Amino acid sequence: MKFLFAIALLSQTLTFGQYKLETSAGAPAAADQVSKQGAKIVDASGKVICEVWMRSPIPTSAKSDEQAVTLPEVEHGTFMGIIQFTAKFNDRRGQTVNPGVYTMRYSYFPQNGDHQGAAPQRDFLLLTPIAVDKDLAAKPSFNELMEMSHKASGTPHPSVFSFWKEEESFEPGLKMLGEHDWVLYTNAGGIKLGIILVGRAEG
Repeated sequence: MKFLFAIALLSQTLTFGQYKLETSAGAPAAADQVSKQGAKIVDASGKVICEVWMRSPIPTSAKSDEQAVTLPEVEHGTFMGIIQFTAKFNDRRGQTVNPGVYTMRYSYFPQNGDHQGAAPQRDFLLLTPIAVDKDLAAKPSFNELMEMSHKASGTPHPSVFSFWKEEESFEPGLKMLGEHDWVLYTNAGGIKLGIILVGRAEG
């Protein structure tokens, strides 16, 4: 089933305070694997923050025994979608991501105490420049994916988005969570997701 990017639109645009959600046309890469219609996040001045196209469908397999993850049926390293920035972007850690097109792959941080309190769940999307991520069918290991994502952040820490599988009460759209975070709630080929696209990590 082809993915329909589920966005609740009113006159093609919904405004939620500081940011608003619009639709995007076809993806600039991997168009045969992602949604035909994407999500565009725009700030109050009209500046496009980013555009996102989720994979359709997201492949699943037998559930892993990983703890504190919300997508145990998705393999580590799975290609999840495409994101594009038309201007420099600061992620939740304050790291700068340069304009360009990036892949998003599924990962979860290790349970070694280094990321305690980072999020209630271990699920993250890691960014890699599209020019570096040439084999979308690959399932890179944790260390391989960290190395790939360092090329997005330009620092020893990868560029990541916190995300999770949503509950049945899911409502598509862009909504504020807490004081700083803006979450895109979307339906990716039947999997309901919440992705923090704009925000600032506490601590």
